[in-house]
Amino acid sequence: MDKIVVTGNGPLNGVIPISGAKNAALPLMIASLLTSDKLILDNLPHLADVESLIRILTNHGVDYKVEGKRLGQNGGEGRTVHFRAGEIVDTTAPYELVSRMRASFWVIGPLLARMHEARVSLPGGCAIGTRPVDLFIDSLQALGANMDVEAGYVVASAKGGLRGTRYRFPKVSVGATHVAMMAATLAKGETVLENAAREPEVVDLAKCLVAMGAKISGAGTSTITIDGVDELHGARHSVLPDRIETGTYAMAVAMTGGDVLLQGAEAGLLDNALDVLRAAGATIDVRNDGIRVARNGSDIQPVDVTTEPFPGFPTDLQAQFMALMTRAGGTSRITETIFENRFMHVQELARLGARIALDGQTAIVTGVQHLTGAPVMATDLRASVSLVIAGLVAEGETTVNRVYHLDRGFERLEEKLTNCGANIRRVSA
Repeated sequence: MDKIVVTGNGPLNGVIPISGAKNAALPLMIASLLTSDKLILDNLPHLADVESLIRILTNHGVDYKVEGKRLGQNGGEGRTVHFRAGEIVDTTAPYELVSRMRASFWVIGPLLARMHEARVSLPGGCAIGTRPVDLFIDSLQALGANMDVEAGYVVASAKGGLRGTRYRFPKVSVGATHVAMMAATLAKGETVLENAAREPEVVDLAKCLVAMGAKISGAGTSTITIDGVDELHGARHSVLPDRIETGTYAMAVAMTGGDVLLQGAEAGLLDNALDVLRAAGATIDVRNDGIRVARNGSDIQPVDVTTEPFPGFPTDLQAQFMALMTRAGGTSRITETIFENRFMHVQELARLGARIALDGQTAIVTGVQHLTGAPVMATDLRASVSLVIAGLVAEGETTVNRVYHLDRGFERLEEKLTNCGANIRRVSA
């Protein structure tokens, strides 16, 4: 199993190109199940999760073609991939595939909308809380589906097709919003989704669905209206830049010092996080070609944050920000409100010398003068990169184990950091 070895090596300087967003790419790929025509996605990132979802989609009968290099090969810019679900050959998503990645459960919406049936294994993914599928089931039931759970599978049917409805999510859920919105595009009549997720990835999916012939308004607000159509057609869509990757590298620069252009990043996708970084002492310059992040000479300041649904501070940046605060000149409080078990990185940061106390869902971080390299264990996707950020300033060598988590969501991480002066390398066991 691969490891990543990081040696503290001073400031980062240079250019880091921002990849297409994983959290947008996955639902966009799944949307290919809604039509028998071709869906072309540009700027698709090179990630383990993308390759896993490819295998799941081909199991359902989706053909795909990659322009240029094959999936899994290293390269610069994101791929262009052609997807075509001319015929759905299987409406079952088996456990051995779905258990590897939670987002693969989302195929239930398009399969139910187009084929009026689906049998999908309960999902796997990162161990950051229970993340139940109740909201998915409830919203699809509201659209007229019969839903049962049998032997670890959700079995869904909708004889005659789904029907438009008004549904209010009891709590904000990005995944459930994706699924309900996709399912409603082929339902009969109007669907109104209230308390819907407002994340940019939801907006990106809506734009793609509209290009495919869907009638959707209100994406990006808490109320989304979908007028069902008889069928969708093919389209071409470019995946938006990854705001979590953008925030991650911005925090790495704030941690180490230096001056880096995050090429292709869009500031409007993470205004709250950028404001937090400014408060922490970083200089943020929004440019036409991306976001320039610098910290030259100023100390890291402690800042309190609470994770919230968009447009608040993202839960997917909480671990990275905690790493940054371990070197702040004072005490900060980080409160997690989205996932109940997303502090597993605390004990690993403590191995590097961080001073962190937990009080329920709040981490109290007291900054220290120095971190010291040590072997650490990645516990989930975002926690793994927080350990890399800490390792960039730790004295000596930090070895991050179980980096398969990293490969699920960060494209060419070692290459991008090395090009900016970091001492980081991958070691095969």
